Amino acid sequence: MKLFFIAFFIGSLSLQAQSEEPYVDFNTKKGFVAEGYDLISYFSNKPEIGDEKNTLYLRGLKFKFSSQENLIKFKANPDKYLPQYGGYCAYAIAEKGKKVSVDPETFEIRDGKLYLFYNSWGVNTLESWRENNPDELKEKADRLWKTISKTD
Repeated sequence: MKLFFIAFFIGSLSLQAQSEEPYVDFNTKKGFVAEGYDLISYFSNKPEIGDEKNTLYLRGLKFKFSSQENLIKFKANPDKYLPQYGGYCAYAIAEKGKKVSVDPETFEIRDGKLYLFYNSWGVNTLESWRENNPDELKEKADRLWKTISKTD
C-alpha cells in the first residue's frame, strides 16, 4: 500500500509538471542542472553528486538526486530549490552581466535561495561576492537577470 501511494504521488506530480511551462535558460553543463549535483543537498550545506538512478526530467531539464527521498522532496516544490540565475555564477551576473559557468561546490544559501559561483584558476567569486556587499550585488543581479536570461 505504501509503494502504491508513493507511485501515485509521483505520477500525479508528473502530470502536473507536464502541464507547466518548461524552464528556460538554465546552465546544464554535463547535461544536468548544477552539473548533476543534488539540489536538495545544498540546503544541508553538503552538496552531493546525484545518482543516475535518481534522475528526474522536469519541464525540459534533467536533475539528479542522491536519494529517492530528495527527488520526491524536490518534485513537490522545485522552485524552492532551483539555483538562482539559471545556475550561472551569481557574481558574474551582477558584476559583468554575463552568464558564466560555476564550480557546483562553490555556493551560498542566502534568504532560503541557492546561489552558485565560479571558482577556478585562483578566482573564487563567492569570496568576491561576500567582500562586496552581497545584498547590493543580489539586487543588481536580480535586475540584470531579467534582461540577460533572454539572450544567449
